[in-house]
Amino acid sequence: MTRERPLDAYLRRRDFARTAEPRGGGAGAGDRPCFVVQLHDARRVHFDFRLEADGVLMSWAVPKGPSADPGVKRLAMPTEDHPLAYRDFEGVIPQGEYGAGPVIIWDEGTWEPEHDVPVARALRAGHLSFRLAGRKLRGGWALTRFRDGGPGGRGEAWLLVKRAGSGGNAGARGAPDPARARSARSGRTLGQVRREAERAG
Repeated sequence: MTRERPLDAYLRRRDFARTAEPRGGGAGAGDRPCFVVQLHDARRVHFDFRLEADGVLMSWAVPKGPSADPGVKRLAMPTEDHPLAYRDFEGVIPQGEYGAGPVIIWDEGTWEPEHDVPVARALRAGHLSFRLAGRKLRGGWALTRFRDGGPGGRGEAWLLVKRAGSGGNAGARGAPDPARARSARSGRTLGQVRREAERAG
């Protein structure tokens, strides 16, 4: 049985003759790895939380978005790894394609793990503590697996939580209304991105 490479699932799901999503590539952010949170209006509106590690963006779908309130736990469902270049993607995935709908960059910045264990090993063990230095999300956070997906990882589920007393924006309000949320990169809303694509199409 041939072992899949990190981006095989991502590449298999997309027709790059139709979608403007990056086929691959992209360089690291510099001294510290990058993170990006993209707001995505697909079948359901959700936030995609992505951390750069081992040459890819490891990704989780967070239906209600990250909350800066340490008392609020957010469900985070793992999705396929994305190429580093995806951190710059903002636009509309066309109808008929996987994840069809508008995408904006809700937040971006750098991150660092708060332990000496390699990121992949920490995730296999089911817990990753880290610090974010973004435009909107800052301070200490944690991803903790609460349901093992078994063989193949299907059904695996995690919690994304802001850590109390970790600095940054703890105690702030949770993720905004997706209809009003604006891109940290362009200032556009999901609706504006969609309408611009319709006018250009």
